[in-house]
Amino acid sequence: MAIRKLLLLLKPIDPYPFLRSEGVSLIKNPQVLKYLESRCEVHRNAINFCQEILSKKPVEWKPISRNDVSNPIRDVDMVITVGGDGTLLHASHFLDDSVPVLGVNSDPTQAHEVEELSDQFDASRSTGHLCAATVENFEQVLDDILYGRVVPSKVSRISVKLNSEPLLSHALNDILIAHPCPAAVSRFSFKIKNKDGGDTRPKTVNCRSSGLRVCTAAGSTAAMLSAGGFVMPMLSRDLQFMVREPISPGSTVTQMHSSFKPDHSMDVNWYSDHGTIYMDGCQVRYNVELGDTIEISSDAPVLNVFLSQGFSQIRSRY
Repeated sequence: MAIRKLLLLLKPIDPYPFLRSEGVSLIKNPQVLKYLESRCEVHRNAINFCQEILSKKPVEWKPISRNDVSNPIRDVDMVITVGGDGTLLHASHFLDDSVPVLGVNSDPTQAHEVEELSDQFDASRSTGHLCAATVENFEQVLDDILYGRVVPSKVSRISVKLNSEPLLSHALNDILIAHPCPAAVSRFSFKIKNKDGGDTRPKTVNCRSSGLRVCTAAGSTAAMLSAGGFVMPMLSRDLQFMVREPISPGSTVTQMHSSFKPDHSMDVNWYSDHGTIYMDGCQVRYNVELGDTIEISSDAPVLNVFLSQGFSQIRSRY
């Protein structure tokens, strides 16, 4: 398909409005202030650069702040996000499998900066795990896409049904089901079942814990990995799950962390008075109550993402 109409979806140009309050900085550490101001400038420059490149190409495009997106994105051939993984994740909740997305990491982490400032604060910038481009290679990446030298990868997402009703949003990274108060215990049970009904009596696992996290392959390098999970191949359709901080799991301890195949799903019964389903961090959330049932699977439409590995492959041919 020819790509002629693009949407440029932007992280807000001033993502740190708290830097100034009535002309006075709220940040007292001059190094931190300099770092945050630098991040704003680098991001602003990246936006300007991408717009200049797009203006030279045979495409129609328009910019929009991610905060101004409230309806499904349609009637475009591709979305380009400029920001980091959070901006691409935000965009994903407005995209089905018909519109591909390219992520541009506008402010990559600088290793020397992190090292120099490590004794003062964490100077990490944007990881950009899902972003195939930076300002350094944006034009080349864009040309590869426009001239059909690379195709997007089909990245799995999570489908969730609440009381048998499908939720409108699909998680690209992960979902967390937990009590809205982080200090409260989450009570629930779960079982992994075969979708075709082949398992006559799937085993139920009862849990008291800090909640349940389920991730895709794309999300396996994020919170799941930090919690002790394992990295999955990016194009895997398996889902990985982990019960967070289980209380006295006993003989079920080995069932607190595992994965399940696309032909299986996870059924969760919620036994706390309140709960929340968090999708992709705090991008989207849904409330759950005592007695609610939640079905989790990889049945969601895939997201077509241009990944860096696709461009590495075509580079090796030339």
